[in-house]
Amino acid sequence: MQVNGQLALTVLMGVFLVAVAAWLARVENWRTYTPLAGGGGAYGQEGYTSEEKPSGLIRWLTTVDHKDIGLLYGTYGLIAFAVGGLMVVVMRVELADPGMTLISNTYYNSLLTSHGITMLFLFGTPILAAFSNYLIPLLIDADDMAFPRINAIAFWLLPPGALLIWAGFFPIPDIIPAQTAWTMYTPLSAGLGNGNQANAGVDLMLLGLHLTGVSATMGAINFIATIFTERAEEVTWANLDIFSWTILTQSGLILFAFPLLGSALIMLLFDRNLGTAFFVNGGDPILWQHLFWFFGHPEVYILVLPPMGIVSYVLPRFSGRRLFGFKFVVYSTLAIGVLSFGVWAHHMFTTGIDPRLRASFMAISLAIAIPSAVKTFNWITTMWNGRVRLTTPMLYCIGFVSNFIIGGVTGVFLASVPIDLVLHDTYYVVGHFHYIVMGAIAFAGFAGLYYWFPLYTGRMYQRTLGKAHFWLSMVGTNVTFFAMILLGYGGMPRRYATYLPQFATLHQVATLGAVILLAGQIIFVWNFVQSWLEGPKVENGDPWNLKEDNLYTAEWNWYDRKLKTAVADGGEEEEEEALTDGGQAADATETDDDAN
Repeated sequence: MQVNGQLALTVLMGVFLVAVAAWLARVENWRTYTPLAGGGGAYGQEGYTSEEKPSGLIRWLTTVDHKDIGLLYGTYGLIAFAVGGLMVVVMRVELADPGMTLISNTYYNSLLTSHGITMLFLFGTPILAAFSNYLIPLLIDADDMAFPRINAIAFWLLPPGALLIWAGFFPIPDIIPAQTAWTMYTPLSAGLGNGNQANAGVDLMLLGLHLTGVSATMGAINFIATIFTERAEEVTWANLDIFSWTILTQSGLILFAFPLLGSALIMLLFDRNLGTAFFVNGGDPILWQHLFWFFGHPEVYILVLPPMGIVSYVLPRFSGRRLFGFKFVVYSTLAIGVLSFGVWAHHMFTTGIDPRLRASFMAISLAIAIPSAVKTFNWITTMWNGRVRLTTPMLYCIGFVSNFIIGGVTGVFLASVPIDLVLHDTYYVVGHFHYIVMGAIAFAGFAGLYYWFPLYTGRMYQRTLGKAHFWLSMVGTNVTFFAMILLGYGGMPRRYATYLPQFATLHQVATLGAVILLAGQIIFVWNFVQSWLEGPKVENGDPWNLKEDNLYTAEWNWYDRKLKTAVADGGEEEEEEALTDGGQAADATETDDDAN
């Protein structure tokens, strides 16, 4: 029954892909299309004209506009963030009591696996692609991405990938969710032993991950081609903005890391279904860890470099001065990209690898902290003696820096072999990792969402709710994950649904923090949706008063041109003072501005 079901799913997926390819071949004239940034044509054409976009659902299903695709990525990423967040809320409520009271151990393991994969692959990478798709062409003054249709295909691979990853939670006969944890270590993930991981739910998850990897690789190629070939003449390597530098470095990492993950996933699928011997059946289970972490640790920097770029871009705007040490921030970005491929085995210090190898990986793992520290000191120095405005984006940038310091310092301890032998696979690792993923990456994402909110909505959010979202997120993050660090010091192992009673208090503190985080995200959703629909319209191309400090940038110049060429809708808008997020009118004194 199970084999027949797997065969039917495989045939169905093959028919679907053939149908999609046939439809694309029928409706697209691939050979005559050219997306040249300067509006020039190819094949003897002087240019091409674009028709008016269709409206409604057809627009979003057929668009190749980089701004529309950026919005699609953002919507997809925020939905995945909500799904992954609700998964962890259920887990934290369960962990408020040492005994099993709410869900079974099996279901807990399913949520644990899907939460990690959802947040890393379905939220982390797509939400960063949302920023880069929308902004990169605007920042480098390009008409669109180098390959607009490939850009669209890269996005549309993600929804089926998510459905495959979550397929085990759907009411499909004989299919259950994967319970391998997000690292999918063999031999468990190969379906050996007396467990239930031979189920087709694991195969579907692996196929879904493969689709997300193909999507990320296609996007990376597109960004590299766009930044190299579509820049305006005045945009040189010397004055390329810091966000574009981080996206370029991230794309290079993706280009080398994700194909390796795809190869490892295919080998694991072959081991599971065709009896090959890569990791089991006489193969080496540790080989999976080498292949996975050779992808997995660069993946951490794939996720953190663009947020660093967002903070490096937004933080100076509200410090009243340019980024301190711009070249060193760029060099440290490139250094992180290179060094990230030399640290993977620090995840494997406890596997019995050669001590000489452990020492070398320890040295490189400690060394990679240096370029991150360079960035941190540059951010702090940028704020030093600056005219700091505590807007919501700035609060999130400052929160990013503080959480990143905690996450980075705790990571340095794990890079030391003797300490890692004690703390490996404890809640200390969970706390450290989530300080980076939630406390840094998500905070930078929120900073970008609030900063560019007027750009993609034409409206302004409610600043009071924005700041409430920040403070609840900041308090919830530190309460939750610092409690986990203390749990790790106490010896609490990770990935357990039940635990000894002496850990109950700290688990309850962590659950309280998770509830505070949930409250903050509910406020964010309300503020985001309500402001998008009914917020005061922005009539000024400089909603953050950047011209006062000579920090006006290309995307706002594009937005100003858009406002000036738009057809007037007749009616008066909200007062300008509601748009500054500083609590004062545009003509307020500098003293009042600083006080807010």
